[in-house]
Amino acid sequence: MRTLAPFGRRRVAVTGAEDVGPYRVLHAADPDGPAPWPGQFYMLASAERWGAGVDERPFLPRAFSFLHATQGRLSFMLEDVGPGTRRLAELVAGDGLQIVGPLGRGFSAPRDGRVAILVGGGIGIPPLVAWARALTEGGVAVRGLLGFRDAAHAQAARLLASAPIRVATDDGSVGRHGLVTELLAGELHDASELRAQHGDGTVATVYSCGPPAMLEAVRVLCAARGVPAQLALEAGMACGFGACYGCAVPLREGGYARVCVDGPVIDAARLLAVPAR
Repeated sequence: MRTLAPFGRRRVAVTGAEDVGPYRVLHAADPDGPAPWPGQFYMLASAERWGAGVDERPFLPRAFSFLHATQGRLSFMLEDVGPGTRRLAELVAGDGLQIVGPLGRGFSAPRDGRVAILVGGGIGIPPLVAWARALTEGGVAVRGLLGFRDAAHAQAARLLASAPIRVATDDGSVGRHGLVTELLAGELHDASELRAQHGDGTVATVYSCGPPAMLEAVRVLCAARGVPAQLALEAGMACGFGACYGCAVPLREGGYARVCVDGPVIDAARLLAVPAR
């Protein structure tokens, strides 16, 4: 699914920001922008101090899936990991934000009454938060599986409030000690038992966003069990609209898909592998 973006970059006003553990949630007013579809993304840049200077490198905008989009208000979650995200994290109410979007293709709903299993890793959870809300409003059963480094980062799990969730952490400080894909393996095992009881139909569809290694593990798990999956890929983007080919990923049938226009959400079965970036 795709909502087309208006032409060009537009300036919107930051309306607030809050910390959720080590993450920063940024809110902005976009009253004239179209309503995005869950899984789509925006290219963001602060309206001031975005040229090269302190710590260099912030000329290019940064791609972010939206966390919430309601009544002309957009929210994004980010983590201060470099000069670009640092300048975005410093924005406060009244500051200007340059945006392009919504861009790319989003998620598609599960068919035939299947349960939606949402698998997120760290900073990859925003599109799943938006998707969970849309699915539950549409009467689809949703389960959330979220993985984080530690208890501090796991505070972001509360953002996925519209679905029951299970959490895994790398250090075991919250939830299961281990990888979120271990939780997924258990869910898919349960789903296979349901399938055996009720016929040959697939009973679940997996939706996932997170680091490349996690997405590749999700792809392999789902392929081995015949479970359809849609992956929201992360990739470094220079443009966001398909001109630079910097975000191309290889396809099983040959050729490449550009994450920014053919994705970021791509059926896992189409991918040769999720590239490590």
